[in-house]
Amino acid sequence: MPRALMKPRIYLDTSIVSAYFDVRTPDRMAVTREFWVQSGKYALAASTLTLEELNDSPGGDLGKKFEHISRGVEIIPISETMNEIAREYLRAGVFAPNVWSDALHVACAVVSRQDILLSWNFKHLVNRRRRAMVNETNVVLGLPALEILAPSEL
Repeated sequence: MPRALMKPRIYLDTSIVSAYFDVRTPDRMAVTREFWVQSGKYALAASTLTLEELNDSPGGDLGKKFEHISRGVEIIPISETMNEIAREYLRAGVFAPNVWSDALHVACAVVSRQDILLSWNFKHLVNRRRRAMVNETNVVLGLPALEILAPSEL
């Protein structure tokens, strides 16, 4: 199928799954659930890092909850190439070492050729400056551009 006719490929970070179940943020939960209703329009992916973070969440039940809504979500294993790209993001100052997992989520999305990384993490991911830094670094590394969006921006 020509690329133009393919469904947009969307990588889900941990915050998307968390928001689906987070009754403390009803507006965010509603937007996330509406995205999930429309998710058939997209090819969804998450990584083994996403699963690890969900299983390590307080209460440890987000991983099990994700299993119930994740039908059709491709799970991408973290590769050494992804780790190398994440290290490049740190070297370039795109991410600080204390947010290694965010760098690795971006690397996973880029290496697996996702069109969009979907997140509610406005501090470290979903902001104009971070998008620009990621994509400037991707150009230098010969990697494709990546949109980093919140569900409300789709």
